Amino acid sequence: MARHPLTRTVLLVLGLGLGAGPAAAAEPIWDANQVRMVSETLAPGAYAFYAADAGARNARGEPAATSAGLIVGSRGALLIDTMLNERLNAQVQELAGNLAGKPLRYALNTSAHGDHSFGNMYLPAGTLLIQHERTQRFIAGHLEADKAFMLQYFGSDRGIEPIQARAADLLVPQDGRLRLDLGDREVEIIDFGFAQTGGDLWVWDAQSKVLWSGNPVIAGKPALPWLLDGRLLDTLRTLERVRDFLPDDARIVPGHGVPLAKRDLDWHIDYLRAVRDQVQAAIADGLSLEQTVARVTLPEFAGYAIFGWVHPGLNVPAAYRDLSGDETPPAE
Repeated sequence: MARHPLTRTVLLVLGLGLGAGPAAAAEPIWDANQVRMVSETLAPGAYAFYAADAGARNARGEPAATSAGLIVGSRGALLIDTMLNERLNAQVQELAGNLAGKPLRYALNTSAHGDHSFGNMYLPAGTLLIQHERTQRFIAGHLEADKAFMLQYFGSDRGIEPIQARAADLLVPQDGRLRLDLGDREVEIIDFGFAQTGGDLWVWDAQSKVLWSGNPVIAGKPALPWLLDGRLLDTLRTLERVRDFLPDDARIVPGHGVPLAKRDLDWHIDYLRAVRDQVQAAIADGLSLEQTVARVTLPEFAGYAIFGWVHPGLNVPAAYRDLSGDETPPAE
């Protein structure tokens, strides 16, 4: 069966104990049956939803549960990401209901990852679902395979077994934008270019100056980008494009953590630039992939709890393939 890289890499990392390698499954880093979601008001009508322990986990460099968000206008509200299972979806819907006082007019998936989209089936019937066209294609072709991997690495009885796909009502095309009129505020849904897996959507509310990023920005320092589908150069250009787009006082709600300042993007960009420069130098010196992994250690970025996997096991090999011209397009 054809498998998109995210079904192997995202789920392995999220489903393994800290310090474990991809071959040794352990208890999930975060348990979908235990996570308690909380809300933070970022501005009138703009909210971040994240796990109650996300701030502490982010500070320790540990993976945290999925973050989400809500934007409320006079005509209705937009829910950003629908979570992994019915339990977590119910929590964000309850938070949204308590805050909005308006119907949940739209919901959006920032990516096809199950922890951002499996809750689609639990949305109200009248809520319009927004996806990138690539996300819709991926879910249509890979849902059962992704559920199997989610079960393997998150564990059974986490609400994954009954998940079924729900078709999107509105699609964002490649490199496209969608503007939503929520009444007294207009929200932009933007594809800034290839980010973590392709088809990643960013949500910009100019009124509150808040951007919801999904997984291209997983969390603040010391968390690092994951080059799940390779394409180091494209990912770097996209993050630079996002930084240039944002006003200096903007805030970012990442895919797995508490809100960040615009300047926090520099950590991620600086890391990718360092990987680019050092891997390119290794290639110029004629080093093999194995030799390049051994040379490009970047200890100044090693505070991430899963650095020992994500940097040598994923990012350096992805950069080597990209910079050496061995670019294999990600599966649809």
